[in-house]
Amino acid sequence: MINKLLVANRGEIARRVFATCRTLGVQTVAVHSDADADAPFVAEADQAVRLPGNTPAETYLRVDLILDAARRSGADALHPGYGFLAENADFAAAVTDAGLTWIGPPAKVIAAMGDKMAAKALLADAGVPMLPTWTDADEITDFPVLVKASAGGGGRGMRIVRDAAALPEAVASARREAAAAFGDGTVFIERYVERGRHVEVQIFGDTHGTVNVLGVRECSIQRRHQKIIEEAPGVVAPGLRDRLHEAALAAGRAVGYVGAGTVEFLLAPSDEFFFLEMNTRLQVEHPVTELVTPAGLDLVRLQLLVAEGAPLPAHALYPAVRGHAIEVRLCAEEPAQGWRPATGTLHRFNVPGVSREFGWIQRAGLRLDSGVVAGSVVGVHYDSMLAKLIAVAPTRAEAARALATALARAELHGVATNRDLLVRVLRSPEFAAAEIDTGFLDRHPEVFAPLLPADQLPLTALAAALAGAAHRRATAPVLAGLPSGWRNVPAFPQVARFARPDGGQIEIRYRLDRSGRLSDWSSTPAASGAAGGSANRPEDPGTAATAGAPVVTLVEAAPDRVVLDVDGVRRAYRVHRVGSAVFVDGPDGAADLTELPRFPLPTAELAAGSLLAPLPGTVTRVHVEVGQRVAAGDLLLTLEAMKLEHPVLAPTDGVVVELPVPAGGPVRTGAVLAVVNPEEDPR
Repeated sequence: MINKLLVANRGEIARRVFATCRTLGVQTVAVHSDADADAPFVAEADQAVRLPGNTPAETYLRVDLILDAARRSGADALHPGYGFLAENADFAAAVTDAGLTWIGPPAKVIAAMGDKMAAKALLADAGVPMLPTWTDADEITDFPVLVKASAGGGGRGMRIVRDAAALPEAVASARREAAAAFGDGTVFIERYVERGRHVEVQIFGDTHGTVNVLGVRECSIQRRHQKIIEEAPGVVAPGLRDRLHEAALAAGRAVGYVGAGTVEFLLAPSDEFFFLEMNTRLQVEHPVTELVTPAGLDLVRLQLLVAEGAPLPAHALYPAVRGHAIEVRLCAEEPAQGWRPATGTLHRFNVPGVSREFGWIQRAGLRLDSGVVAGSVVGVHYDSMLAKLIAVAPTRAEAARALATALARAELHGVATNRDLLVRVLRSPEFAAAEIDTGFLDRHPEVFAPLLPADQLPLTALAAALAGAAHRRATAPVLAGLPSGWRNVPAFPQVARFARPDGGQIEIRYRLDRSGRLSDWSSTPAASGAAGGSANRPEDPGTAATAGAPVVTLVEAAPDRVVLDVDGVRRAYRVHRVGSAVFVDGPDGAADLTELPRFPLPTAELAAGSLLAPLPGTVTRVHVEVGQRVAAGDLLLTLEAMKLEHPVLAPTDGVVVELPVPAGGPVRTGAVLAVVNPEEDPR
């Protein structure tokens, strides 16, 4: 029997495993880096052991430190989670050699499936269909192809290449990224299938020779080759589902699989499918499978039971499916900065209507599996995923609607996220019709637009300005009862200026009469020019707004809530202030604004052509030299952050005059990476 379990991972998956352990009466041990010392998963563990350092290479990838933590804490079993060392055969072997129970398949199975080229050969002999594959780039004559990391998954090291000229750099870049993420830079190349879908089959095996399938999942909505929306059951016809099940079973039986695993397939438009890889661990998207089983399967519980030598229980052998579940991965990303990973403090993290965290839901509802809480600090060292939100409902359409609504209403303050993108995908007609494949986002750029329409930003900023005035009035040391903005000459409006996340600004001007009612307002600049108008007042109901602008009446203004009547429709805005940051959640979407001082202090000017670091990280390669002439779009250097490479490109034709950070140098957000003097047009 397992008595004390160490989870060799962090964040959401550590919390997920701990939740099951609590129901089973198993004690828990966390390991944590210095950056994670105050993380929720550390607080929830019965014991925690520090791994000195911050980066994965210093901490969560250190086998010696993790085994020492198990010894010091008295753990008798180890769960690897997913990512980091979860699919490292040497780690699995070291755990069992240390006398601990390993929660996963045997090391020899991990090794067989971890070498993806050897796995393809083995499973091809078992009758599993395969794509053409190469290890020597010189052998490739037909494009497009896909470069993939041999040692891991999650989209790390993956590159689509459409011509021979781009292949060498794609292979080199993929090797660097794979080495940083998995400690192994080996890559291989496959034929790329256009309009392909990513589907996968959950398998489970025990030590008594049983291997079973638990259904198909659909994982085709991806960005940068990383899944962002998954669902179960997979949107496939019954006959195709059965064929996928048979292929997955053949793969599992060929290697004598034990524990939780996933067999991934590429599904072509012709309904042909091809083996992609076998993940010898629990998948990020396992909750959608749990939620569509009527008996309420807990896959982590099954992992522990199988590791203890128990056979798969009867209800896990041929589980029926009920309803539909959809999961989204909420990630810290900067939409206004090319979707780069975002960092910062989560000042508020509130998702309304959550039925349960980390567990099965009896009927319809929302499940939240989160690695963060309000107050969590999101740093640069680890993956950008903050949480998973999952909806289960009788039908796919109901699940999508419930999930989109909960996301849209969530208060996510302090760190930029991909929330708006997820909501727009879930609400798109193409997603509703299941017209999806791995190129969905490339074909639908409209889903990248913010939820908040541009013409609603002035009203949102007006709410922020009115809440700010209410806040100052409520906290005033004297004369707090004086109406906001009271002055002897009421002709001059109150003015509030805000910076937007995209770098622009919006200015709000408004007047309140002697009774505190809104008399008129305006904004500039706005998406379609200045907006503004008059307010309908009880004694003057016929006042007309400026042409094209709404008529606004102030109903309520408090520091945290503003209610406006806009053309006869009441609209409530929730306002949260943290210093100069103002977070506004309204009926059309959210806005993160920064209130600007009325009289800003002078600041040092940057040299023209300066390229700034969009987030903290490390410069891994410098591709140019000072004095070199470059063209717009040329690669200047490569920045690595959150286990991803971010190219820094020349914004214009010109000459490189400064490269202040050498290869290997760390940088903070806003640091100057390079300076390019623009080349003057000879005309």
